[in-house]
Amino acid sequence: MNENSQKMTRQELRASASLALIFFLRMFGLFMILPVLSLYTGDMVGATPLLVGLAIGVYGLTQALLQIPFGMISDHLGRKPVIAAGLLIFVIGSVIAAMAESIHILILGRALQGAGAIAASIMALAADLTRENQRTKAMAIIGISIGMAFTLAFIGGPVLDIWLGLSGLFWAAALLGIIALIVLFTWVPHPDHFEFHPEAETESRSFLAVLKNADLLRLDASILILHLVLTASFVVLPLALRDHAGLPSEQHWKIYLPVMLLSVVLMAPFVRIADKRDLGKPLFIGSILLLATAEFGLWQAYSSTLWLAAMMLVFFTAVNYLEAALPSMVSRSAPAERKGTALGVYSTSQFLGAFVGGTLGGWLYGKTGIGGVFMANGIIILIWFLISLPMRVQTTKR
Repeated sequence: MNENSQKMTRQELRASASLALIFFLRMFGLFMILPVLSLYTGDMVGATPLLVGLAIGVYGLTQALLQIPFGMISDHLGRKPVIAAGLLIFVIGSVIAAMAESIHILILGRALQGAGAIAASIMALAADLTRENQRTKAMAIIGISIGMAFTLAFIGGPVLDIWLGLSGLFWAAALLGIIALIVLFTWVPHPDHFEFHPEAETESRSFLAVLKNADLLRLDASILILHLVLTASFVVLPLALRDHAGLPSEQHWKIYLPVMLLSVVLMAPFVRIADKRDLGKPLFIGSILLLATAEFGLWQAYSSTLWLAAMMLVFFTAVNYLEAALPSMVSRSAPAERKGTALGVYSTSQFLGAFVGGTLGGWLYGKTGIGGVFMANGIIILIWFLISLPMRVQTTKR
């Protein structure tokens, strides 16, 4: 086989990098709000703990509802028009949130941010612009950009908040959306044609088969619960840092920066050895228990900055490992002809988890206080642990 056929062409590299950048810009704009939003919304007109939680997580509901339809529409209207429409909706939502003075308008803006659901369309365009033997690399590049957006948003959000405030963060998100639009039309190559790719896109007739697969359902439940507890935790964690540990909000970045960087360093070796030593399931189960340990640890004591930092390190080490491992586990568990559908259902579950977590976290905070949210998260994670025990972990790709 020609050696060059094993390497990405310049156009494939350009397509992968530009689409990854678009994904990064949008997800960074969504995620950088998470560590700071609850610090502001309590003073908004009409704010209640439940509505604050809804404002934090509502983007997940609209994202979950629309991302698969957007992908299917792009099969007929073309990828770039659908991606551009999604980015415009994201920009409009960001502007509305930036100008919001009441919690209800903020919820509307956050809902529109999520409604710009372009994930499936981006994956489909990446498939259009790459050869089949290079498609996995392209998807991996995009996946890395999502992980980077998540990590950097938790560092950058609190830092930018010092200079910009909440309104400024939403204006910054709108600017990122505009930059993504420019990237789409100036850097992303235009495909000669577009077609359906079963390994990258959702197919309606495959839904039933995917939903009958017990292992895939457990993985869908896993990502739903992971983002549920992540979002619920950040309804109250910034408040715990400020109001109980006595750390002013402008200094929160001093916790997030070392915690996020160190958590990536700690989890990286486990990602590498999981498959090499056939330790996928033990590490998966162990990460769930590690997550439960962090939540129960936060429940027991959240008035110490040092203790909060330690439990956050445990929390994010587990979260980062699971975020990296779960998509691979889905790919390995799904038949090749249904892989796109399996990943679409998985991604929908992820964003539903964010919605449920924000709403549940806000409601629990109003009823039980900060400790009640952490305790409930710990109990939910233990249920996840029991659900996951029977799961089979594939060691090779199908």
